[in-house]
Amino acid sequence: MAITLTVNGQRQVLDIESDTPLLWAIRETLGLTGTKFGCGISACGACTVHLNGKAVRSCTLPVSLADGGEVTTIEGLAHDGILSAVQQAWITHQVPQCGYCQSGMIMAVSALLKEHPQPTDEEIDASLTNICRCGTFVRVRRAIHAIAEG
Repeated sequence: MAITLTVNGQRQVLDIESDTPLLWAIRETLGLTGTKFGCGISACGACTVHLNGKAVRSCTLPVSLADGGEVTTIEGLAHDGILSAVQQAWITHQVPQCGYCQSGMIMAVSALLKEHPQPTDEEIDASLTNICRCGTFVRVRRAIHAIAEG
């Protein structure tokens, strides 16, 4: 089945099974490996991307539901070699340890800040359900508040 997506600003036509998870279309078909596979059940958030501006878990989302949509992956956040504010804050505040979950976390935080430019701790807790096994949540919160204070 032909699926049309705009991924990181580039139109893509994929010949792919309609029930293929969006994650595998991104990683295997398009070769964008920054989006990670974690749990496969939409629980951990390592696979988070933006679909039409909203953070979604791509490991269980059939690519057919994204047909005609705009997808942004971690590779699409930086522009002209300049990191996004969230990516830069991750470096400045030394957020990642192992880093595996961080692309999904960065995507979730980017979506949160679009909706809530100055989020409260309660808004952060409610919207960020990504799991980090290293436990860098204190650094994540510090980075978010630094961006909000801007």
